Formats: sequence, structure tokens, C-alpha cells
Amino acid sequence: MSAPDAPQGTTGTPDWAARADHGARSVTRHFGRRLLSLPGTHLAASVRPSTRFPGQPWNYWWQAHYVDCLVDAGLREMASGSRFDGGDRPSAGRLASRLVTTVRLRNFLRYVNSYFDDMAWLALAVLRLDALAEKAHQPGRRRNARLQKSLSPQFESASTDDMGGGTFWSTKRDFKNTPATAPVALHFARTGKPERAQGLLDWLDATLFEPTRGLYLDGAWIKKGKLVLAEEVYTYNQGPVLGALLELGGDANLARAAALVGSVAEHLTVPGPPGTQGKLVLRGEGAGDGGLFTGILVRYLALAAGDVRLPAPTRATAGRLVLDTAEALWAGRTTRADAANGNSGKYDDDGWLIFSAEPQRPAAETYPAGTAVELSTQLQAWMVLEAAARVQLLSVPGPSLEL
Repeated sequence: MSAPDAPQGTTGTPDWAARADHGARSVTRHFGRRLLSLPGTHLAASVRPSTRFPGQPWNYWWQAHYVDCLVDAGLREMASGSRFDGGDRPSAGRLASRLVTTVRLRNFLRYVNSYFDDMAWLALAVLRLDALAEKAHQPGRRRNARLQKSLSPQFESASTDDMGGGTFWSTKRDFKNTPATAPVALHFARTGKPERAQGLLDWLDATLFEPTRGLYLDGAWIKKGKLVLAEEVYTYNQGPVLGALLELGGDANLARAAALVGSVAEHLTVPGPPGTQGKLVLRGEGAGDGGLFTGILVRYLALAAGDVRLPAPTRATAGRLVLDTAEALWAGRTTRADAANGNSGKYDDDGWLIFSAEPQRPAAETYPAGTAVELSTQLQAWMVLEAAARVQLLSVPGPSLEL
């Protein structure tokens, strides 16, 4: 089933906030469930349709990005005064709070796991959730403070002088990589530890920065006492580095951030689907964990687009990367009836809006009719739509979505 025309603003430009609402409803309605039917719980199924209970198989870090997406939607709810899914359904902030509680339940009554990058993503998302609660004049959550108290020592213990610095990826402690080091650096920067954050960024620049393309490699192994580079370059590695550089600021960091935006535009873009030729569409990284990679990069590009400390051409490039990638994902969407939810598949009752795993390909190719759809790819699309809404708001006077 093909998707009908996109919502447009009053001037004929895309209404990215409305599109983000559609993405939010598709994920929360079609993937979100109670855990074991327990009241007050909320967790997303990793794949749909599925006969398994939500959170099986367990993808801790996908749920962390689900929290982040709900915070994005919560910010828009505050700006608009209306809930993304109607007044009779829980707000985005309420769902995010339930989700954080349920992650602990599903993770055997603890927030600690074996991967430091997973924990960093959740800790970052919960920092934003706390900030949203404060902005909404809601009382603080002791649970969120306990989460930070539990996870912060993990980041300290994983960020060692072995290999000259950096953060270990897992408790095996044989691999330090960008996906762990960069979000941990961002967490340090946002929790009053700028020197620790800067040290991690400097290690990334000295060890994993590839100057020919101006991008960051995946990581480095310790093998027989020697440093062995993992030379893959992924979209999401660049995102949290960009975020940490912007968070710390200073001339050197901002210059590196501006250069990184330019390198992303030059080396990580691809021809988009029909109708998007000549645009800066970021490449996708497939399904599974890779289904989140490009969305993570876009999140931080949206921050760059609104950062007045960066040169105007850099901000324009970052904004264009966000909007062009969002347009490609929206253009390639499709809808599908979700019989399990009793939904007819019509657009006016939202149906099941499905986005491609890769912006450069339509959803009908990456998810042919009858195939299961992964949560990661749909969170990625929602994340990109939220970023587009944030960028669109930059040119419109009114409430900020910054958080």
C-alpha cells in the first residue's frame, strides 16, 4: 500500500512537526507495549509483527534511543500545547518515564549492562528527560538520579589510560572505540566534567581520526600488546563526536566541528530516491543495529544547524543534511495494515506508517509486503523527522526545542 500525500504547512512547505507526530504514533502504537501486561510499564518490541513479548530479543540501546525520541516529542508537545497522540493518550514525557522504569525491570532490575556505549546512550537520554521535566515544572525523579549514580562510575572505570586513553566498548576491555568514547565524552561534558570530556575527544582525534576524509574510524583493538585499528567508518560515529565538540565549545573544538560537518557532507552522502536528486541525503547503514546509525548522526547535525558559534555556511550545510535526509525518508515511506492492532491501514487513522531502513531506498524495497519491520529503523526515521522539525523551527520565531 503506498502512502498518501504528505502534510504541508500553510505556505506549502513541509510541516515537519506534523510528520514527526506521524512517526511518533507509528512507533508508539505499533511497537509500544506493556511488559508482561504490568500496569505502568512501557517497552518497545524489537520487531513487528511478533508473537514475543516486548523486549525480546533484548536491545537495551534501542530502548535508550526510544527515550530520546520521546523527549523530542515531549518538547514539541510543550511548544504546541497538544499531545502528539491526542489528549486521551499518555504524553510523550509520561511514556518516556514509564520506559526508563521498564528498562530496569527488563534488564533484571539493574541499569548496568556489559556495554559502555549502551549505558552512555541511556544516561544521555535520561539527562534530557530530566531537563524536560524541569522545563515542564514537573517534580524531579529520584529514579533518574539513581540511574545516573549507577551508571556514571561505569564511565569512569571504562575510560582508562590503556592505549593512551579512550573508553572501552565492553566489559571485555579489549576494544576502545568511537561509539563508546564519544557518548561518554558527551556525558562527561553535560555533567560538569569538561576536562575528562576533552581528554576523550583529544584521544579520538589522535588515534581514530582519519585525516584524508576528515572522519572518525570505528575503533582500536589491543592485540598482542599492539594497537590494531578497526578502519570502518560509520555514520553514527561522527554524530556524538560532533555533539561533544559543540557541548564543550572553544575555538579549537568548534573548528573541528565545522570541519566534521563538511566531511560528512562530502563523504557520507548518496543519491536519494526519485525526486531527491541533487540533495544532501545521508547514506543508511542497513537494518539491525545499523538501522539507528544515520538517525544518531542527524540528531547532532540538527544541533550544529542551530549553533550560532559555527560559520553560517556550516550551519546551512548541517540543516540541509537534516532536511534532505528527512525528505528522502518521507518520500520513500509506505503504509501497511496492522491487523494485530485492529488498524485498517488508512492514512487518516495513521495505519502503520513504515519507513525505509535506508534513506536512499524506498521502504517498499527494504521492507517488502509481508516482511517483519525492525524497531531500530523506525526509531531512526522518527529521530530524523524530529531533527527536521527542530531545524525548521530555527527560522520561525517562537518556543525553542533546544534541550
